Amino acid sequence: MLTQTARVLEPADLGAALAVLDSAPVENAFVTARVQLAGLDPWRLGGEMWGWYTEGRLASLCYAGANLVPICATPEAVRAFADRARRIGRRCSSIVGPAEPTAALWRLLEPSWGPARDVRAHQPLMVAEEPSATVTPDPLVRRVRKDEMEVITPACVAMFTEEVGVSPLAGDGGLLYQARVAELVGSGRSFARIEDGKVVFKAEIGAATRQACQIQGVWVAPEHRGKGLSETGMAAVLRYALADVAPVVSLYVNDYNTPARAAYRRVGFRETGAFMSVLF
Repeated sequence: MLTQTARVLEPADLGAALAVLDSAPVENAFVTARVQLAGLDPWRLGGEMWGWYTEGRLASLCYAGANLVPICATPEAVRAFADRARRIGRRCSSIVGPAEPTAALWRLLEPSWGPARDVRAHQPLMVAEEPSATVTPDPLVRRVRKDEMEVITPACVAMFTEEVGVSPLAGDGGLLYQARVAELVGSGRSFARIEDGKVVFKAEIGAATRQACQIQGVWVAPEHRGKGLSETGMAAVLRYALADVAPVVSLYVNDYNTPARAAYRRVGFRETGAFMSVLF
């Protein structure tokens, strides 16, 4: 008889959870990085990790924190995670993950959680494993220094507001967001080209594991757009990432952002899958 159960994982389940995460290291880089740093304790992790078991074996996960993220989720696991999410009520600001299970999860949750502020159903996942062969890295892109927080933060806020549609300074006045920016700067994963005290280009390595890392927050100052700086800047960040962080570098981008997709392809990224985001 087939036995299937779902439950909140505990610290003792760490090894099994990491085994599931490691089965798709690029797709799961964001959650894997958090789990490797914090384990499965909800206070340190910033949320619960739900597990779906088949015949006593952990097969699927769902991170339930500021984001709801299905991980290696089978259709049966998606239904179980949706049931648990409905019972608890919405606490997250987004649902994000590989497109197919995320879409299935949203179909089940939309009647009780909807409407969403925005649904981005197809966000190509792009991967690169070698430095750009065609675009010369911008030599002025470098790691942001810790004493440059006042310079980089306005650019980060502008990027977030453009991308998500709301300011990260809302709610708590931006304390959590500024702490995240400081964390990335402090860990050497924030990169920018800064001229005359202003950010021209910036990007961060938002998640990093031994197997893969994920670039996020790519932004060019409006007055400098159309000059190819996103390509040369990304080529520089890609070079840093491959040399210092992980052998595979990924990012995901909105499918309607045709110029960005074309720029990333020119840098050497290729599309390997798709993510989906539901924003509240």
